Parts: sequence; C-alpha cells; structure tokens
Amino acid sequence: MRILIDIGHPAHVHLFKNFTHEMEKRGHELLFTCRDKEFEIALLEYNKLKYVSFGKKYKSIVGKIWGMFKFDYLEWRTCLRFKPDILLSHGSICAAHAAWLIGKPHIAFEDTFNFEQVRLYKPFTDTILTSDYDNPLKNERNVIQYAGYHELAYLHPNRFTPNKSILKELGVDGNEKYVIIRFVSWNASHDIGHRGISFDNKLKAIMELKKHAKVFVSSEGELPERLKIHQIEIAPHRMHDAMAFASLLLGESSTMSEEAAIMGIPSVYLHTGTIAYTKELEEKYQLIYNYSESLEDQERAIKKGIELLQMDKQGLHDNWLRKRNKLLDEKIDVTAFLVWFIEHYPESKSIMKNNPDYQLNFK
Repeated sequence: MRILIDIGHPAHVHLFKNFTHEMEKRGHELLFTCRDKEFEIALLEYNKLKYVSFGKKYKSIVGKIWGMFKFDYLEWRTCLRFKPDILLSHGSICAAHAAWLIGKPHIAFEDTFNFEQVRLYKPFTDTILTSDYDNPLKNERNVIQYAGYHELAYLHPNRFTPNKSILKELGVDGNEKYVIIRFVSWNASHDIGHRGISFDNKLKAIMELKKHAKVFVSSEGELPERLKIHQIEIAPHRMHDAMAFASLLLGESSTMSEEAAIMGIPSVYLHTGTIAYTKELEEKYQLIYNYSESLEDQERAIKKGIELLQMDKQGLHDNWLRKRNKLLDEKIDVTAFLVWFIEHYPESKSIMKNNPDYQLNFK
C-alpha cells in the first residue's frame, strides 16, 4: 500500500510514527505532508519519516482562509505525484478534500471535536476514528469508536520506555521534584475566543511552584523576557522523557496534559469549555484536574499545583501509577489496532461495526 499522512501539530507526528515504522517493516510506503508550524519537521526528521513541507502556517483569519485553499492544492498535487491508496490524518481538511478529488478513502482520527474543522472534512471522509468516551460524533454512520486515546499510540508501555538520562540533561537530582509548565500560543482556529493564563498568573505560577520544586517552562510561542530563564532547553523528541519523571504538569495544552496523565503524572489543565478526553481522565480515572481560564480558576489551579507538590513524592507517584494501571487495563495499544485497521480496510470497518470487542486483541 501507499499511504499519505497529513499532520498539523507535533503530536500528530507521535500519533503516526510507530504506525509508520510498523507499516514500513511490512513493505508499505508512507509519506507525510506538513506545514512548518512549531517543531513538526524536527520530529519528522528525528524519526526518519519521509515528508513534504508546504511551508509556514498562517496565523491571521484571512491567512487561514487563504491557507486552506493553498494547502488543499498542494495536498492534491502531492497526491497526483505519490499516488496513495489511502489518506490518513488527524482531522485534516486538505487531506479529506484531496482524497475526495482523487477518489481514494480518507480516514481521520478525531478527539478535539472542533466543528469549524469537522464540518469541512467530514463530508469528504470515509471513516472517523474516535475514542469510546461520550462525544458528539459517536452516533454518526461513518464513526468507529475504539478503546483508547491518541496518546496511547506512542505512550502505551508497548511503545514507550522513558530514558532516565533526561534527569542529568535537566540538571535534576534523582530525588528532586520538578514541574513542567506549558503555555500555548492560541493561534489555532479553534483557539479563537481563548486567552489562556494571564501574564501575572504565569509569573505567579512559576514563583509559587518554585518554592516546592524546580520549574521548567515549555512554550509554543516566544516567552516574555522575564520568563525565559525558566525555559526548558531540550530537543523536542526528549519532551516525553522529561514529562515521565516530573512531579506535576500544569498548563494550557490539552495534548501535554493528557500525555502526562497517561504516563501517571499529576496534571492540572486550564481551558474554558469541555474537552471530552480531559473530562474522562478526570471523572473516570482521577488523573487530571480541569479548570477554566477565568482568573478565579487560574488561582485555584495554582493552589492545586502547590497542594500536589506538598504531598510525599513517592506516595503521590504510587497513587497516580495505580490510577494509570486501571486506565491501561481498559484501553488498547492504538498503534497495533491501527496497523490492523488500515491493512484490512474496509473489511476492518465492518468488523468493528459488528463486533467492537475484536479490538481487545490489541491490548
């Protein structure tokens, strides 16, 4: 098979990297398309994944509209050259449109349910894969639900073992607590109307958490000068190693908050509005704490972070590990499932519709 994968976020590289390596071992040919947004290209190159870059992503609303047409054209042109049998993405509009234009199936993962995006790709998509939690697409005809999260495609114990050498790289003693704080740039289309943590509370979070642990800041955008002293200085592919040994993750990124929770790291997440997976991770597994972006909730989130750091380090770790093990008992290895699903498509879709428990073969 020839498979084209379009990505729009660094997390999408992680989502598909193990799948790609498994499929290449089986003789399939895969190609990624991307925009140069954050560090997608660095991750693609580190993981030795073949890719075509369509250039910089646009930030303004007018730019995003123009970009949709431009990237649609570039994706279609890449399809004509690569001749894929199937297109795969995380809710990519241009992959869906290009697949429809060349008469090939498009399979999309979806977990954010941003309907300004979903409306533009759904009519051109054969199958949408969503997790099995309650979500607004679950009853749609072309939706297949699976027992997992995107992050279990690369953070499942079958796929990831953290490298403890990161502690030396960070200058952290083995018994020392440290925190990762994550800020996002709020430039995505689904970020319109969101402001995130105020500058004063960013500063307060760093200063207050510093009293209990070493603080590292990861930021999607340029950090203000006063905060740069705390910026984490590691290669992008080392971030999961750094997160795996942290005592806490606090921030605005739903992806990193979920990644931390799935690795058994306490996570404090700030976002106004409901995100299905962070809601399930809080209500079902108690691995994450969700707060809105209101100033009052920003204060509460900081207090929760302090409260967690004041707990005994080993006791906190053991408690979260038990919760994580409960999650793993109920979820699947998403990469193993995806390899089967794509290799046997479209029969695999019928199997999942008629016998969803078949996926339990991919624990």
